[in-house]
Amino acid sequence: MKWAGAAVRERQYLNEQVVGGKVKKPGKRGRKPAKIDLKAKLERSRQSARECRARKKLRYQYLEELVSSRERAICALREELEMYKQWCMAMDQGKIPSEIKALLTGEEQSKSQQNSSRHTKAGKTDANSNSW
Repeated sequence: MKWAGAAVRERQYLNEQVVGGKVKKPGKRGRKPAKIDLKAKLERSRQSARECRARKKLRYQYLEELVSSRERAICALREELEMYKQWCMAMDQGKIPSEIKALLTGEEQSKSQQNSSRHTKAGKTDANSNSW
């Protein structure tokens, strides 16, 4: 174990430089920290703070719009739920609401139109296949 410590000290000694009679230990690699202009640093800090506040403001505006749109959706769903409750109460009393009748007749009409269009399309394809 004594030898390992000696090897470390030897490497440290090799890395040291003698400059003007004084032992100078090597610093960190890379750029040396330049003297930073204090005014420029403060201005960059202020600019960064302005940009941060602007981003924060935009974020809060976005979130407020999101909340208001969700609140509107909730109100619409509550109204729809209330309408369905009223329909159920009417049907429990043996009355069929006019809206449900309209929905049912509309579905029947659309089904009959789809069926008739299928028959006409089938007839056209049969006529086309017989033309050969």
